[in-house]
Amino acid sequence: MKPSARIAASIEVLQDINSAWEIHRHTPADILLGKYFKQRRFMGSKDRFFVGELVYFVLRHGGALQWWLERSKAEVKPRHLVLLALVLGYKHSLEEVNHLFTGEKYAPESLSESETTLVSDHIGLNIEKDFMPEWARYNIAEWMEAPLRASLGDDFSAEMREAMKEAPVDLRVNTLKTSRADVIFALDKEDILCSPTRFAPNGLRLKKRAPIMATKAFKDGWFEVQDEGSQICAALVAAQPGEKVIDFCAGAGGKSLAIAAAMENKGRILAWDTSDKRLNKLPKRLARAGVSTVQLRVIGSEQDAAIKRHAASADWVLVDAPCSGSGTWRRNPDLKWRFTQEDLAEVIKTQAAILSSARQLVKPGGALVYVTCSLLREENEAQLLRFLGENSDFRVESPDKMWDNHLSHEPYVGSVLRLTPHKDGTDGFFAAILRREQ
Repeated sequence: MKPSARIAASIEVLQDINSAWEIHRHTPADILLGKYFKQRRFMGSKDRFFVGELVYFVLRHGGALQWWLERSKAEVKPRHLVLLALVLGYKHSLEEVNHLFTGEKYAPESLSESETTLVSDHIGLNIEKDFMPEWARYNIAEWMEAPLRASLGDDFSAEMREAMKEAPVDLRVNTLKTSRADVIFALDKEDILCSPTRFAPNGLRLKKRAPIMATKAFKDGWFEVQDEGSQICAALVAAQPGEKVIDFCAGAGGKSLAIAAAMENKGRILAWDTSDKRLNKLPKRLARAGVSTVQLRVIGSEQDAAIKRHAASADWVLVDAPCSGSGTWRRNPDLKWRFTQEDLAEVIKTQAAILSSARQLVKPGGALVYVTCSLLREENEAQLLRFLGENSDFRVESPDKMWDNHLSHEPYVGSVLRLTPHKDGTDGFFAAILRREQ
């Protein structure tokens, strides 16, 4: 593809994303981007890389780009967002932009007079300015600034800057099949460099992005792609071989796989989720990993009959609750724009309902581990306090013993775990161990 055709494709992708979000705003941008590429097999790897990079630049810097357009009284639409991305981010000159926007076949239409003025007015400017409102500078939805500021305090600016960066790729070594050293060696033979993660004992971090799912080590089940923070939260479920674990919001099963490996594939793990689409991804992963102790079930709701049937029977219950996903913005920048204030109110209710149901599954002396990938106090500390106020037979158990046994650093405050991109280099996570009295 010519450079101009790549620009036209980027604009088209952003238009498709906007159209999809008007119908169902919870569809992730990477799914829509993948669908676009699948329908256009003629696009080469370099074409896909360029389009993906430009689309995600717009998503990562959507707040600032929107602010510049509104300041110029220009319409906020994909074509204009791409124009300013090229000027403010890619540092293109007016001449370079005109070479791309020619109106020829497969190229975007030529610049109008007002668009020429828009481009000219922003040549040489930085995308970020001190006089910008902070929601625009840090590229977050305007309504989200207040709750984030209240939750992060003095770390607000540093965390928001970190959230604009691209997340690293982390792997979890499958100890049922191999060792961390063997995975490092195997990937090195395929020219993929990685190093041990800072905290997680079975984690690896890639030096740079690579097609790791095409490697023999991945196909043989030697590792899974999993953020280090997610690995740490799974380790809080310190289940022993032979115990019973219920993964209440299992999704695609990343934490179930990690727990199964820690349990040496001995015991029983029930992986539940309300979405068969998410859960259907797990059987293939289980087979690849050599895990035989995980049983899948699609539950209808937080009141599913299975809850009564398994009441007070689990040694451990993991609630990896649906949430704002604000801790994952580095890898999912589109979440900033898809998740609304109304969504937050709704997800807080859902978290409370899930906790109320999941608590019934914990046997006396067992534990419930509550996890979110959110930075917001409303979903974390406030939810925990509400639960403890309603359930006097549960108490918070500090992760320090688990940490001393498995990990090498202490990013927890008091009796709960808080991981953040800026402080810990992981996705943002909150986790609490809730022990039920005997």
